[in-house]
Amino acid sequence: MQLPKLKRYQKKFNFSYAFGAYPVLDLLKFQKEKVLKILVKKEGLKSDGVSEILDICKRENIPFEENDKLIDRIAYKENTYVVGVFEKYEEELESEKNHIVLVNPSNTGNLGTIIRTMVGFGFKNLAIIKPGVDIFDPMVVRSTMGALFRVHFRYFNTITEYTEVYKDHNLYPFMLDGAKNILEVEFKEPFSFIQGNEGRGLDSSYKTMEKREGESIYIPHSSEIDSLNLSVATSIGMWEYGRRK
Repeated sequence: MQLPKLKRYQKKFNFSYAFGAYPVLDLLKFQKEKVLKILVKKEGLKSDGVSEILDICKRENIPFEENDKLIDRIAYKENTYVVGVFEKYEEELESEKNHIVLVNPSNTGNLGTIIRTMVGFGFKNLAIIKPGVDIFDPMVVRSTMGALFRVHFRYFNTITEYTEVYKDHNLYPFMLDGAKNILEVEFKEPFSFIQGNEGRGLDSSYKTMEKREGESIYIPHSSEIDSLNLSVATSIGMWEYGRRK
C-alpha cells in the first residue's frame, strides 16, 4: 500500500494510527507487515521506548521520519512523541478457540478496555456484530495499549452470519434476565461469550439462539444498580472462566 497524505483520522481511511510508545512497539512486534511508516518527535528521541522503536525500524527496514509538525497535526494529545501509521486489516478467528462476541458496541473506551482485558485473560479472538464502533479509531488503539495487535478480530453483518461460520461454538449470551447464574454455569468449549450494546443489551431472541448448545447467563449484583458496565461484565465472564481452569 502506498503511503497516503496523512491527516487527522477519519473512519473512511484505509489506514490508521497508533499513538504512543507501547502501542507502536506492539504494532511492530505483531503486525509489522502492516506498518507504513513511523513518525517521531525530536523531543522523544531521548526516550528508551522511542530508541527501541527506531532500532526495530532500522533492523527491519521500516521507514521512519522525524516530523514534529505532522505529529501535532494528526495526534489527539500534545505529549505524543511517536506515531505508527499502519494499514487496516482483519484476521480470521481461530475456530477452535473461545471467542468474545460484541453485538453493536458503541463506546470506544469500552472496546479498548475489553481488548486489553482479553489479552490479560488469554482470549485472543473477537467478533463484532455491525453496526459497531470502529476498532481502528486511534482512541481505541491507544486505550488497548497495543493489545489490539495481539488479537484476531473480524466484523460480521449479523449474529446469524457469525453463528453460521462457527457452528461448533457453544453460545453464552449475557443478559439481565439470563437463565442461569454465571457461578452455576458449566462452560463447554469452544464457546462464545456474547455481550450486547451498552444501552440496550441483548433482546429476548438471544435466549434461544436457534436451540444451540449453551445457555443465557446473568451476573448477580445488588438491586441498587440496573446493570454492569459492558467492559466490566465482559471482564467478569473471562475472569470466572479463567478462575476454574
